[in-house]
Amino acid sequence: METKEKAFTGSVLNGFLMLFVCLATTLISVVSGIWGIVDMANETGNEKQGAWMLLGGVVLLVVSIILWCGFIMLEPNEARVTTWFGKYSGTFSQTGYYWINPFYGTQKLSLRARNLDAEPIKVNDKTGNPVMIGLVLVWKLKDTYKALFEVDSQTMATTAQGQVGGDVKSIMKALESFVRVQSDAALRQVAGQYAYDDEDNQNNELTLRSGGDEINEQLEQKLDERLALAGIEVVEARINYLAYAPEIAAVMLRRQQASAIITAREKIVEGAVSMVKMALDKLSAEQIVDLDDEKKAAMVSNLLVVLCSDDSAQPVVNTGSLYK
Repeated sequence: METKEKAFTGSVLNGFLMLFVCLATTLISVVSGIWGIVDMANETGNEKQGAWMLLGGVVLLVVSIILWCGFIMLEPNEARVTTWFGKYSGTFSQTGYYWINPFYGTQKLSLRARNLDAEPIKVNDKTGNPVMIGLVLVWKLKDTYKALFEVDSQTMATTAQGQVGGDVKSIMKALESFVRVQSDAALRQVAGQYAYDDEDNQNNELTLRSGGDEINEQLEQKLDERLALAGIEVVEARINYLAYAPEIAAVMLRRQQASAIITAREKIVEGAVSMVKMALDKLSAEQIVDLDDEKKAAMVSNLLVVLCSDDSAQPVVNTGSLYK
C-alpha cells in the first residue's frame, strides 16, 4: 500500500551546541535587563540607554524562551512526526539529542513491538457451533503518517476527564484500542470460515483445531489487511485459546467420549478376533482337541465374551465330559 511518510528535511542542529547558545542567550538577556533597570534607577545614569537595555533584555529573553522549545530527544525505535502550521513536514527518527525550529509541531510515537493478548470471544464456526476463541498478537508501528493522519488516533486518545491526550502514551493507547477492535473482527471472520473439528473424520477439511499454521497464516493476512490503514505491521498472530462454548461443551464432551469408546471397541474386537483365530489354529494344529462346528461356535462365543467384556470373566469348572 502506498505511503505518504517521508523523512524530515528541515534544519536540525546538535542539541548540546544549542543548549550552550540558549544558556548564553538567557544569561545575556537577564544581565541586559538588570543593567537597564540599574541605569534607569541611577540618577547619574542614562535613562534612555537604560530603557533600551531593558527592552533589549526583554526581547532577548522572549527569543531565548522560544529557542528553549526546540529541543527534542529520541531513544531507539522512537520517531517524531513534524508539522508546519498543520502541514505534514516529515518524520524525524534519528536517535539522540537535537534542536529543530521550535515553530514545528512535533508528536512523538513509539516504533517498538507491542503485545496484545485478546480475551477469548464467542463466535459461531462454519457448522454453527458456538466456540470460544482467543489470540495473541505482536504488532508494531510502521507508518507514522497513517498512524496520525489516516485514523483519528489523536481524538481517540482521551483521558479519564474526557480531554484529548497528546502525549505518546495516550496516542499508543488509542492505537492499541484500534488494534483490539480490528483483531476481534478478523478473528470472527476467520473462525466463521472453518469448523471447530472434523466430526466424522472423513471430510479431511481444514479445521480450527487441526489447521495450526495454516489458520494462523490466514489470521495474519486478515489482520494485515485491516491494520494497514493505521500503518501497523503484524509481526505475529497466533490462536492461543480454542474450546467449545460452555452451553454445548458438556454435549460435545459426551460425543467425543462416545467416539473414543467406539474406536476403542473396534480395536478390542479386532484384537479379540485375531486371538480367537490363533487359539483355534493352535488347537487344530497340535491336535489337542477335535471340535466340530457347533463346539467351535460355542468356544468362539465364550472367548469373545471374555475378551471383549468390561468386567472380569467368572470361570466355570466343567466337571463333565466335553462331548456330553
